[in-house]
Amino acid sequence: MRKDPGGEVDEERLVRLVARGDRAAFEELYRRTAPWMAVRLRRRCADEQIVAEVMQETYLAVWRAAGAFAGAAVGGSAVGWLWTIAARRLVDAFRRRAHHADPPSAAALPGAAPAAEDEALASTVGGDVGDALRRLAPELGQVLQAMVVDGLTVRETAALLGVPEGTVKTRARRARIAMRKALT
Repeated sequence: MRKDPGGEVDEERLVRLVARGDRAAFEELYRRTAPWMAVRLRRRCADEQIVAEVMQETYLAVWRAAGAFAGAAVGGSAVGWLWTIAARRLVDAFRRRAHHADPPSAAALPGAAPAAEDEALASTVGGDVGDALRRLAPELGQVLQAMVVDGLTVRETAALLGVPEGTVKTRARRARIAMRKALT
């Protein structure tokens, strides 16, 4: 078993063991990744029920599809793979909620609460930088959120947003140019 410098089995190895049906490896993977996963999900969604559902769906998907993880072969990380699954489950949960929700009345829109990720970003980044971020086009802001705030790679961001890697690179470049222009 491959171990990291601290003597622990790395997450990629745990996923491979989970693929073979190793419950102890699954429990260890959950113990290591669930706390940060919940924090990241809460940054994007303030509804604890949705976060709990997404967590459950994510780890169920991991248990069922661990054999599909090919991190070592493609250079991806197990943590990035887990986050991609969780992010997709969160998008699905938002779509289900929107599909079943009544459309908001026109009176409700002006006083609507900001999105959880906008609140998190606003509390993290303020001043001129925060203002410049809020003025970005939504698709550019999503790329910055994923790559800078969430620390995802281009490949992981592309998977999260459902766009090609080249599109992510283009949007990241456009966002950097827009931010530079806004801050000079």
